[in-house]
Amino acid sequence: MQPLLLLGLLFPVMAVAGYPFRRRICAFAGAMFFAPPLPPPTGGNAYFSHRPAIDPFAISALGLTGPGASDTARVLALAALEEYGDDALLVIPRSAAISLFGLSEDELLDESTAGLFIPGNLDAALAYLETELAIRQGAGHSPARRLLLVADCESESERIRRLVAQRPSEVSAVLLGDWPAEQAAVNEDGLVALPSNLAGRLPQRLPAMSRSEARDRLHTAIEAQRRKEPPYTRRSSRR
Repeated sequence: MQPLLLLGLLFPVMAVAGYPFRRRICAFAGAMFFAPPLPPPTGGNAYFSHRPAIDPFAISALGLTGPGASDTARVLALAALEEYGDDALLVIPRSAAISLFGLSEDELLDESTAGLFIPGNLDAALAYLETELAIRQGAGHSPARRLLLVADCESESERIRRLVAQRPSEVSAVLLGDWPAEQAAVNEDGLVALPSNLAGRLPQRLPAMSRSEARDRLHTAIEAQRRKEPPYTRRSSRR
């Protein structure tokens, strides 16, 4: 009888002492077997901010056609300034700067950033590039900055073709208008269709970009270059 009485007195004490352990075991089991289900997917596609690198110099002379041509020209021009700004010079006639970036007639008239040159018209842009290439050829060495012309080719297709053919590793052109050679067709969704011999030179899709967004990014890129340039070099040779 005494062992039974002693066991009867100890059992409530053991039950109280073991309560926290039982509670943990139950909680663990509940988490495994009765965990709330994951919320259902919200639907739609996942979008990632990372985009493939865009090389505006990948094709020496590229015409753009289709409803997305202007957007693509803006993207390639800004890639030269934002991604290659220390090693490239964007040459864009004022008419193209107004059309693509929404600049006013007198906006950036005194711009002297080393990575951007806005001549008055296409003839002045081509004359500058021709002179620059002649200077480089006479110097006998390859300078750092690559040259990118972004413009409507107007009636200067043959002149542009000869210019690019001189030193294709140093000068490239992104052309709107009636360009008779290699062309990329860009639809309204930014899908790029290239000739088979140029496949892979550009991403299959390029982002759309409005004139107002492009203008803001143009000014931001110019300001970023100004901060990096010593004041005494801002009006030196664009080479």
